Amino acid sequence: MREFSDDRAVVLGEYIIDTGATVRATAKVFNISKSTVHKDVTERLLHINRELYRQVDAVLQKNKSERHIRGGLATRRKYKGE
Repeated sequence: MREFSDDRAVVLGEYIIDTGATVRATAKVFNISKSTVHKDVTERLLHINRELYRQVDAVLQKNKSERHIRGGLATRRKYKGE
């Protein structure tokens, strides 16, 4: 079972790096919870592949710094009726 979790963590990490996806978007694509994605790419990946972890962390930090912009755009679309 542990090998499956480790493999999943690597696959999720590679997907986030390739697409620049958020944790929420990644969870939706792989049909798993946000908590699982977050745990895999922050905790498990650190012990499996440090270099991949660093790359994923950089993408997640970028997404975190931009989230207020995405939230504002979502609110704008909501009230414009899109």
